[in-house]
Amino acid sequence: MIRPQHIALSFLSALFWLSAPAMADSIERIVHPDGRVEFTNVKSSSPGRASSKSETVFRYRDDNGIVAYSGTKPSVADFDVISFHCYACDPDSRINWRTTPLFAGRYETEIKTAAQEYGVDPALVRAVIHAESAFNEKALSPVGAQGLMQLMPGTALEVGVKNAMVAADNIRGGVTYLAKMLERFKGDTRLATAAYNAGPGAVSRYGGVPPYAETKAYVKRVGILHERYASN
Repeated sequence: MIRPQHIALSFLSALFWLSAPAMADSIERIVHPDGRVEFTNVKSSSPGRASSKSETVFRYRDDNGIVAYSGTKPSVADFDVISFHCYACDPDSRINWRTTPLFAGRYETEIKTAAQEYGVDPALVRAVIHAESAFNEKALSPVGAQGLMQLMPGTALEVGVKNAMVAADNIRGGVTYLAKMLERFKGDTRLATAAYNAGPGAVSRYGGVPPYAETKAYVKRVGILHERYASN
């Protein structure tokens, strides 16, 4: 979804901070150069230094019912991913996007229903979900992007989604927004997915895919995934 360089601190990050006062001393507050704020318990090597895209924080309740945070995936079944970054956005990713396993059977009914309703290729929907969250319905980014299609709170409201952590609602909202981008850019999937990542304003301003390394990588990888899901 629209990336951190285009948004400020989201209310989810604020809620995350307020939800664990007992853990405040172990949570680092990072103010990035673009103004966004990240809360993480992964310590950087120097004050104010942004954490890398590979760092992930898990929030869960331990055996005593106490909210805990860890840089290692907990053994409990119920946990939230706090510092989750766009799966396909790291320009330095070593994933082979032409061979990485697909999620062909996940959320089949929800994707098909939303895709038909808004006239979007279901293979493209799958590609975007794969690129955004790797089909992790609990994904939460440090700036508040939520769920499978990483909806920002403002975007969720715009497309009528009350709870973006409900998979069916998240998919419907993400497909609604994706359909708007496809309409705006006359069916050009490259430009529509670039807009999904960087914002339609950036695409219009540059007259094409913005020259952001993250966005260029994202568009290329969504294209590869789209082809693979279409032929699956």
